[in-house]
Amino acid sequence: MEIRFGLISADSHAGFDRNDFLARMSLVKWGDKIPQVVPSQKAGEDGWSVYDRRPTGEERGVANCPALMGDPFPHWPRRWEDVPRACYDPAERLKALDIDGVDAEVLFPNTPGSSYHSFGDPDFELDAVRAYNDTLSDWVRVSDRYWPLAAIPWLQPPVDIAREVERAVEGGHRGIDVAAKTPRGLPALTDPHWDPIWDTCQSLGVPVHIHGSAGVASGTKFRGWSGYSERQAHAASTSSSAITPAQVIPQLIVSGVTGRFPNLKFVFAEAGIGGLNYALITCDHEWESRHLCTSGIPERPSDTIRRQMFANFWFEEEGIKHRDEIGISNIMWESDFPHVPCYYPHSRQAVNRVLNRVSAEDRRKLLYENALQVYGMKATVKLVAQQ
Repeated sequence: MEIRFGLISADSHAGFDRNDFLARMSLVKWGDKIPQVVPSQKAGEDGWSVYDRRPTGEERGVANCPALMGDPFPHWPRRWEDVPRACYDPAERLKALDIDGVDAEVLFPNTPGSSYHSFGDPDFELDAVRAYNDTLSDWVRVSDRYWPLAAIPWLQPPVDIAREVERAVEGGHRGIDVAAKTPRGLPALTDPHWDPIWDTCQSLGVPVHIHGSAGVASGTKFRGWSGYSERQAHAASTSSSAITPAQVIPQLIVSGVTGRFPNLKFVFAEAGIGGLNYALITCDHEWESRHLCTSGIPERPSDTIRRQMFANFWFEEEGIKHRDEIGISNIMWESDFPHVPCYYPHSRQAVNRVLNRVSAEDRRKLLYENALQVYGMKATVKLVAQQ
C-alpha cells in the first residue's frame, strides 16, 4: 500500500449494506432470521432485524454514522435511504478517507454488530459470522486501505473458531475482535479452553482486539432520573471505558495467557492509553509485592506489556505526555469514524493539536509507523502536502 497522508486509523467502523447478509446466507435455511433492514414498529422508520427480532424504533437509527450526517450533530439516520453510502460502500468510503486525509483504517463492527451468540443458536451464529467476515473480505478486494477484524463464532468449539480465524485471515482480515467478558456459560477469556484461538493468532501474526468496555462493567452504573438524557448517559458510559485495559491486562498476565503465547499481540481500542500506563505501574507493584516470580510469572509485567500490549489515542494530550513511559511503539492513533467521537473531516487538525509538541520522529510512529508494524503491513511512503 501507499502512505500519502501519514495517518492510519487503528479504530474505525465498517457499515453494512442492507443486502450484505441476505446475499451470503441461505434464505431457504434461515428466512427472516437473516440480518436485514425492515420497517420498524415506529411508523416511517427502518431498523435492522436479526433472528427475526423486529426493530422497535427505540434503537439509535438504522446505522451508526453521525459523523456523516451533518447538522444538527449528532443525529442518526432513521430511514435506510438516508444512510450515506460512505458508511457501507467501500468504494464510496475511499472518498471519505481522502477528504479526511486517512491512509488506511482498522475496521471494527458497526450496525448490526458482529456478535450473534445471544440467540443461543450455534448454526445461525456460525453462518452469520461467516457472512460478516466475507463482507469485509470483499472490502479488502476493493482496496488494501481496509484492514478488517474478524468476528468469531463463540458457540463453536475453539478448534473450529480457530479455523474460521484462519479462513478470515486468508480473506484479508488483519486480526480478530473479541469480548473481554465471554458469553454466559462459557469459560473466561483467560481460561486455557481458548488456547487454540490464541495459538492460531500467534502463528498467523495477527493481533487480538478488545474494544471499548468489551462487555466488562466499567465503573459504577448510575440509575437514571427524569431529565437524564441519552446523550449524558452515553458520555458517562463511554468515558469510563478508559479503565478497560487496566482491568483486562492483569488478568491476561496473571492467568498465564501472555506467558503461554509470548508473541501474541493485544490491542485495546476506543479506551484511550491511560489504562495502559496504570497497568504498567500496578502490575509491576503487585508482581514485586506478591513475589509472583516464584508463582509461575517469571517476567516483570511491564516487559510483557511493552512487548504485547498496544492502545489507541485520539484526543488525550495528557496521555501523550507519558508516551515514553508507556512505550512510544505501543501507541497508535484512531479516528473512530464514523461514530460520535471522531473528528471527520478534520482529523489532521485534531492530531496537530494533540501532538503539538511531539517530535517528527515520534509523530511518524504514533500516526502510521506503529500501525504498519503491529499489523505486519508493508508500505511505500509518498507523503503529499498537508494542511
